[in-house]
Amino acid sequence: MGMLSAIERTAIERARAAPMLERTIQWAAINSGTRNLAGLAAMAATLADAFSVLPGTLDLVEPDPVETVTPAGTVEPLAHGRHLLLTTRPEAPVQLLFTGHMDTVFGADHPFQAISWREDGCLNAPGAADMKGGLALLLAALEAAEASPLAAHFGYTVLINSDEETGSLSSQALIARAARGKAAALTYEPALPDGTLAGARGGTGNFSLVVHGRSAHAGRNPEEGRNALVATAALAVMLADAKAPGLSVNPARIDGGGPNNVVPDLAVLRVNFRPGDAAATALAQAALDTAIARVSAEHEVEIALHGSFNRPPKPIDPAAARLFDLVHGAGADLDIPIAWKATGGVCDGNNIAACGVPVVDTMGARGGAIHSTEEFLVPDSLPERAALSVLTILRLAERGRP
Repeated sequence: MGMLSAIERTAIERARAAPMLERTIQWAAINSGTRNLAGLAAMAATLADAFSVLPGTLDLVEPDPVETVTPAGTVEPLAHGRHLLLTTRPEAPVQLLFTGHMDTVFGADHPFQAISWREDGCLNAPGAADMKGGLALLLAALEAAEASPLAAHFGYTVLINSDEETGSLSSQALIARAARGKAAALTYEPALPDGTLAGARGGTGNFSLVVHGRSAHAGRNPEEGRNALVATAALAVMLADAKAPGLSVNPARIDGGGPNNVVPDLAVLRVNFRPGDAAATALAQAALDTAIARVSAEHEVEIALHGSFNRPPKPIDPAAARLFDLVHGAGADLDIPIAWKATGGVCDGNNIAACGVPVVDTMGARGGAIHSTEEFLVPDSLPERAALSVLTILRLAERGRP
């Protein structure tokens, strides 16, 4: 190990000794898929009980309203679970933000529900790496920091939302409020199996385009119809052709159509954009506007656009670079190699960075194969990453900023 103070050594040992694996196994046994509201309620209650050992005010916050476009083209409300919010010492001179999510991609009816051990000693369980292991080590790090003489130097907000896996649409405003005035943020998405962290991230935008045409008989008077399915296919092709360096476009699904003898009057296109920077976001918006205008005119249909660029690109600015350097230095003093690389994936770190707060968003456990039935967590990474977190926290508390 490198240069560690007595205070740091004590906190590190305390964090490493926390029952993180037991908590991870307990929490992974609770199905908390984003649409499983009963499971999310159980998970929120369990986490509230666990995080109540920390000082401060803990609330389960109601989700903001969210709408969804159905395959029939109607706009309907979409229910979400509550979000956990803990506020501790808001009057302290240094304010930090810690975020994670309680939801997984595995619904109540998904076949992946069981916990098992792989031959290599890794834990195979739904959400073990993404990110119930991360939540367990976050709690361990904060418990250890609270026992430190440096605890009075910093305050913090812990935000664990229920909808990260589907874009954080019901918690986006809550994230922005929680980020306000924070010196730095740590988010507990999983690191790669070798410990590599995510650096710069691209952004994302998800859209539904509802196309209304005109129905007609396919044999008697097809010329009087306006084929919404054909118009939607044209939209999909135009948008796919808008891809460019720094911008990927994925038309992912078309809902619509009907009997072979009827000109379809309704179709819905789902499309995802991945812009690498602000210029690519503007290019994507222009592509949407152009495609809608052209297809509407050429096919004589009406097109309604729903959705947004809900996660902006996350570049590494100077403040973020300083925070990465601090984490790198903490890792070096713990004999933990820290590297990072850019990724096309997105998370709540995108939204936090957009608020002007430097963030390292892969402070969670090491693991892999996330979002699949092969998802695994490396158990030894729990004490390793808890030590990295508490050391980072204490150094932020001392310095006041990255």
